[in-house]
Amino acid sequence: MQLPVEFINKYKQLLGNEAAEFLASFDQPVEKGFRINPLKYQGQLHEHDTAHPIDYSQWGYYGKVNGKSIDHQSGLVYSQEPSAMLVGEIARPKPGQKVLDLCAAPGGKTTYLASFMDQEGLLVSNEINRGRAKILAENVERFGIQNAIVLNESPDRMESRFEKYFDVIVVDAPCSGEGMFRKDPNAINYWNIDYPAECANRQREILKSAMQMLVPNGTLVYSTCTFAPEEDEQIIAWLLDQYPTLSMGTVTKTDSMDDGRPDWADGNPELSKAVRLFPHHFRGEGHFMAKLINNAIDDVPAERPVKLSKKNKKKAKKVPTDSLSKVQLQLWRDFAANFLKNPDYFEEKHLIVQKDHLYYQTIPVDLSGLRYIKPGLELGTFKKNRFEPNQSLLMALKTTDFKQLAPIAEEDWSKYVHGDVLTTNLSYKGWVAVAVDNTVVGPGKLSQGTIKNFYPKGLRLNF
Repeated sequence: MQLPVEFINKYKQLLGNEAAEFLASFDQPVEKGFRINPLKYQGQLHEHDTAHPIDYSQWGYYGKVNGKSIDHQSGLVYSQEPSAMLVGEIARPKPGQKVLDLCAAPGGKTTYLASFMDQEGLLVSNEINRGRAKILAENVERFGIQNAIVLNESPDRMESRFEKYFDVIVVDAPCSGEGMFRKDPNAINYWNIDYPAECANRQREILKSAMQMLVPNGTLVYSTCTFAPEEDEQIIAWLLDQYPTLSMGTVTKTDSMDDGRPDWADGNPELSKAVRLFPHHFRGEGHFMAKLINNAIDDVPAERPVKLSKKNKKKAKKVPTDSLSKVQLQLWRDFAANFLKNPDYFEEKHLIVQKDHLYYQTIPVDLSGLRYIKPGLELGTFKKNRFEPNQSLLMALKTTDFKQLAPIAEEDWSKYVHGDVLTTNLSYKGWVAVAVDNTVVGPGKLSQGTIKNFYPKGLRLNF
C-alpha cells in the first residue's frame, strides 16, 4: 500500500523500533467479522459459521456475511469489523437505561448497544448526515430494535432537549480514518499532515455537547478509527482537564490490546487506561477507545423544551399532533387482536401517530423542534378503513409473538424476498408473519391459499 510520506515519517518517530512492523501491517488482509443478534437468535443460523468466536465480544465471530442470505436480511447477523465490536463491549449499557449513540451511522455501535438493552429503556441513535441517517434507520429496523429513536441532528441542537438525560453516551467520533486505510484505501486521499488537528477541533465540539447531555455518574465512551494522538490521547487529556468531574474508567484488555500512550499527550498516567488497537498486534483494524465516568453530583432536571433560534426554527421538522384519533385507535386494536398473541404488547399510552404512520416509544420523548428519521418503532400505516403493518413491526418480534404465522421453506425464501406470490395450505386469512423455521422474514396477507407479498419493494432482491 502506498502510504503518504508524511504519515510514514510521523509514525516512524512515534513508534520507533515498532514502526517497520506497524507499516508492514497495512499490506496484510483485512479482517472480517459478524455478530449474532441476541434479540432474535433462537439457536439456529441458516448459513454462517460460528466456529471462530471473537474472545472479547459476547456475540462476535470472525467471518464474512453473505448479504443475500436469510441470516442477514432478517437481522439474525450483523456484519461488523472485529475491532469496532469492542466499543459496544466497553459501553455495555443495562436494560432500562437511557443511551445515546451520538455519531451512529451506519449502525454497528447502535445494534451492539441494543443487544445489551433487551428492548428496555431508550436508545437514541443520531447521525448528522441525512443520507447516512437513513441507512442507520434501515439497520435499526433489520436488527429488530424496539426501543430506538433515530435522529438526524447536529449534537449542539440536542443539548437543551436532552440536558443531563443519558446514562450512557457513545461518541464514535468522525476522525482522520488512519485505522481504516487498509480497509478503505480511498481514505488515504483525504489525509494530510494537518487533517488530524482539524478533526480534533470537531471532536472537541461534539464532546462539549455530549457532556451537556450526560447525567451525573453517567458513562462516556469515546472512540476513533485513527492512530493520531491529536484525536486520541490528546482529546482525552483535554476532556480530563476541561471537566474535572470526569475520571478514566477501567477497560478489560486482552494481550493483543495496547494501553493508551500518556507520553503522546500530557503525560497523565491515567491515559494508559485507554485502549489502542494496532493492526500489527491485534486481529483487526486500527482503533482507539476510552471509557470515562462522570463523578458530578447533581439533580437530574426534568425534560426541557428545545430552545431554538429563528434560523433553527426554520430548519426544524414540524411535528404534527401525535395522538391517535378514536378511529385510528380502534383500527389498531382490531389489527392487534387478530395479528398478535398479546394485543396489548405495545402500550397504547406509548403510541404516537405521524402523518398516518403509527409508532411506539418505550419511553415517551417529545421530539418537537428536532429532525428525525424514525421517532420510534414503526408499527404500520393507517389507510382507508384499515391498518397495514410495517416491516419494522415484523422484524421486532419473534415467531412466538404472532397469532397468525405462515411458515415457508428455505427454498421459498428467495421467492418471497424477490416479491413473488406464494401458495400455502393454511386455511386462515388476513395478515400473517412469514417465517423460515424460527426466523420472521416479513409480512404477507393470506387469502384462499395464497400469500400476497408485502415484503418492502426497496428491500427486494434478485438472485
